[in-house]
Amino acid sequence: MSESLTIRRVDTQNADFVSLVASLDRDLAIRDGADHDFYANFNHITPDFHAVVAYIDGQPAGCGAWKELFDDAVEIKRMYTTENARKMGVATAILQALEEWAKEMAFAKCMLETGINQPEAIKLYENRGYVRIANYGQYADVPDSRCFEKWLKQ
Repeated sequence: MSESLTIRRVDTQNADFVSLVASLDRDLAIRDGADHDFYANFNHITPDFHAVVAYIDGQPAGCGAWKELFDDAVEIKRMYTTENARKMGVATAILQALEEWAKEMAFAKCMLETGINQPEAIKLYENRGYVRIANYGQYADVPDSRCFEKWLKQ
């Protein structure tokens, strides 16, 4: 059976996006343990998010979003891939779609934060050309946070 991957731009009220983010939050609560409440404060979905949902053969397989961080930069947020869709290129496709969308909107770079308890996310970002930077904003003094950026070619 051939599997077809599609990425759709959605609003933050999209039922599939909402469901995937709920799954992400459950996963992060386990990974982050006692630190989850701190991180959760910075992950509220707002209407200014630009969201995407990945589908495999019409079934939701992952999501991601970005929001404007600075005049020239967006922050990648809410990246998630369902367990049964991992290691299939879904996260890479989501990230690429978010980067392209940010570039279309004339942003120069993407920035993000992830945690040391998400080694597969760190590997994804490094493989996609993101470089580690000093922790920014609310993550500045958080030792378990890892911040990255990638300049987009215009």
